[in-house]
Amino acid sequence: MIILTKPFKFMTFHTPQPNRQTLYVAIALALGILVGELLSLTVGGTETLKQIVGIFAALTDIFLRLVKMIIAPLVFSTLVVGMAKMGDIHTVGRVGIKAMVWFFSASIFSLLLGMLLVNVFEPGSSLHMTLPEVGAKTGLPETAPTLSNFVSHMFPKSIIEAMASNEILQIVVFSMFFGVACASLGELAHPTVKLLDSLTHIMLKVTGYVMHTAPVAVFSAVASVIAQNGIGVLLSYGQFIGEFYLGLLLLCGALGCVGFLILGSKILSLIRHIREPMLLAFGTASSESAYPKLLQQLERFGCDEKVCGLVLPLGYSFNLDGSMMYMTFAVLFIAQAYGIDMALGDQLIMLLTLLFTSKGVAGVPRASLIVIAATLSMFHIPEAGLLLLLAVDQVLDMGRSATNVFGNSIAAAVVSRWEKALR
Repeated sequence: MIILTKPFKFMTFHTPQPNRQTLYVAIALALGILVGELLSLTVGGTETLKQIVGIFAALTDIFLRLVKMIIAPLVFSTLVVGMAKMGDIHTVGRVGIKAMVWFFSASIFSLLLGMLLVNVFEPGSSLHMTLPEVGAKTGLPETAPTLSNFVSHMFPKSIIEAMASNEILQIVVFSMFFGVACASLGELAHPTVKLLDSLTHIMLKVTGYVMHTAPVAVFSAVASVIAQNGIGVLLSYGQFIGEFYLGLLLLCGALGCVGFLILGSKILSLIRHIREPMLLAFGTASSESAYPKLLQQLERFGCDEKVCGLVLPLGYSFNLDGSMMYMTFAVLFIAQAYGIDMALGDQLIMLLTLLFTSKGVAGVPRASLIVIAATLSMFHIPEAGLLLLLAVDQVLDMGRSATNVFGNSIAAAVVSRWEKALR
C-alpha cells in the first residue's frame, strides 16, 4: 500500500475565473459565426479567403497541438498515481468494472436512441439534393475496423510511440500495468509515485497557461467553417442538423436524469463545473481539447482523483456517447437518402457491429467517418453517401464532441458516488 505524506491537491492558477473564462469562450463562438459569415459574403471563393482561412487554421492547430502535448503525460501520471493510491488490483478491478458497465450501457442507449430518432424523423427521405455517384471517392483512408486494428490500437508495442501519437487507449493499458506494479511494490515505488504526483500538478499548471488561448482557438475554428461554407450550408441541411442536435439534447437529458437519480441535486453543480470544457469541445469540435480542463473541473466538483484518473482516460476510448449516436444517425440517413429500406433485424445487427467496431479505430483521424464507411459497405449501402455529410461534418462534430464530454463527466461522477468517494 502506498501512503503519501501529503494529500493530492490541485494547485491554484492565476487564470480567469471559471464564469469569466466561459463567457470569453461563448463570446468567441458568437464572433466566429459573425466574422465567418461576413468573410463568406465579402471574399467568398477568392484567394484572399483561402489565405485568411489558412491563418485561422494555423491558430486552431496551435491550440490543439498545445493541448495534445499535455494529454499523454497527464493521462499517464494521473492514472498511475490514482491506481497506486487505490493500493491493490482488486480495487482497481472493481472501479474498472463499474466504469465499463456504465460505458457499455450508455453506448447501447446512445445507439438505440439514434436509431429510434432517425426512423421517426426520416431526415434522408426528404433530401432535395443530387446524390453522389455510387462509385465516387470519399477521400477517407481505407481502414476497415478489424480485430487486428483493435489489438493494434489497444496494446502498445512501445509506450514512447503511443505517447508520441497520443494513443490514449494504449497509454491507459501501459499505465494500468505500471500503476498495479507501483501498488504492489509499496514503499519501494514511493519516490516514483511522488514524482508522478508532482508531474500531474505541473501539467495542470501548464493547462492553466494553455487555456488562456482557448477563446482564440474557438473563434478561429468556427470562423473558418462558416467562412468556407457560409451559414447557407446550415440551412440546406437544416432538418438533418436540427434533428441530430435534438437527439443529442435528448441523450444529454437522459444521461442527466440517470445522473440525478444517483447524484441528486449535485448534478446541477456538476453541470456548472463542466460547462467550460463542454463549450471548449463544442467550439473546437474536439473532445480531446477539453480533457485537461475537464479533469481539473471534475476534481473541483468533488470527484475522487483516483477514480477520475482511471475513469476519464477509459471514457475517452470507450464512452463517446455523442459519436455513437452520430454513427447510427449517419448510416440510416444515407440509407434513406438512397431509398434503401433497412429491416429492423439489419438495424439491430448494425448497432451491435457499431458497438464494437467503434472501439477499433481510436486515434485515427476522422475515426467516426471511417467506421461509418465500413458499416455502409457491410450493409451494401454506397459509401459515396458519406459525401453528403462532409460539408456539415464539422458542425455535427461540434455537438457530438460536447456530448462526449458531458457523458464522460456523468460517468466519472457516478462511479465516484458508487465508490463512496464523492465529496
